Amino acid sequence: MKTGAAGGFATIDFETTGLVPERDDRAIEVSVVHSDPDGTITGQWETLINPRRDLGAQRIHNISARDIIKAPIFERVAAELLELLSGRVVVAHNASFDLRFLNAELDRIDYRRADDFVTACTMRLARTHLGSGLALADCCDAFGIPLVGAHRASADALATARLLEAFIASGGSEQWDPLLLSAPHLTPFDGGRDAWLARDEVPPVTPGFIDRIVVRIPDVSETHEQAEYLALVERALLDRYLSEHETDALVALADRSGIGRDTAHRLHRDYFTALVNVVWADGVVTDVERADVELVAALLDIDDEMVSRLLLAPPTRLTSPPTVVLQEFLLAPGDEIVLTGEMSRSRSEWERDLRSAGFVPKPAVTKRTAILVAADPDSLSGKARKARDYGVPVVGEGWLRDLLASV
Repeated sequence: MKTGAAGGFATIDFETTGLVPERDDRAIEVSVVHSDPDGTITGQWETLINPRRDLGAQRIHNISARDIIKAPIFERVAAELLELLSGRVVVAHNASFDLRFLNAELDRIDYRRADDFVTACTMRLARTHLGSGLALADCCDAFGIPLVGAHRASADALATARLLEAFIASGGSEQWDPLLLSAPHLTPFDGGRDAWLARDEVPPVTPGFIDRIVVRIPDVSETHEQAEYLALVERALLDRYLSEHETDALVALADRSGIGRDTAHRLHRDYFTALVNVVWADGVVTDVERADVELVAALLDIDDEMVSRLLLAPPTRLTSPPTVVLQEFLLAPGDEIVLTGEMSRSRSEWERDLRSAGFVPKPAVTKRTAILVAADPDSLSGKARKARDYGVPVVGEGWLRDLLASV
């Protein structure tokens, strides 16, 4: 293996025809984002890929046959793709999924690599550091990172790279050095090259009910492997149909991860319970929502008694949190405070004063956050949405000024 100076990161995202690359599902779009070792983004590339087969659930990725008619096949983009990955840590959100497709496509063209990719997974990082849900949008909300046009490779890859940058900034870049230095320089592939073909700009697709709900489901897994299993479940649920191939993929992943039948059923029940709790967040379940929830229950093999019980009435734990009287709201030394929005003073100045007062400024909203200070308390930012999901008070800059003056 040849290694040298740290080359940085290559964040990837694939759009695919389905979930099972070991069968006949193929990559139909890929994007790569380069970042320096400190997480600074330096470039992005993307292309559609002609899989020479049907495109699967087009409602999810919004790629049509017309889009890929003139797109290159994977073999003709592989040489450049490998160059973009060479000498870098390969990053993805739920990396096990994207790496399975990458390796399957490389196997189809008989590419012989001397070394395995060195990888990092932002979903695993989020589970460790945020206690967040599994979805990329949910993790981005914690840091206030925009994600526009989800399920387009370029949008998801860029958001994942920004998420990586936030993790590096919050934890220090030096801890990444051993991983960066171990990234191999890949064997070149001599298979000819075609120009990469980016997708035309398209209007954003309005997400369906399940798409909107899954980004707010809390993490109910106990291990990274269980989280990856549930992430695959979420992908399978997006088109409300669980094919035999998808079922086989879930069984195979469970086997590889040591997830037995009883554990899988428990994960399905816990996930379904969390989903219904989110549906009840506004205090009502509409007929449309009920039909979608019942369909998910059937796909996850949830028994009718449990479905009826959960849909009968909202869970008591989802009652509105008590109103906080801000004038009497006291923070203790060591409490975590998050800032969002453009304030009258720079972020660094506010954070300096918070540290001097004994508080801990943090870049991301988690369940440990004591309070979110927003330039606009009615903010609709990702951080504000996440704070409200967790019942974290959202206050304005004036309250923070008064707090620091009183310390």
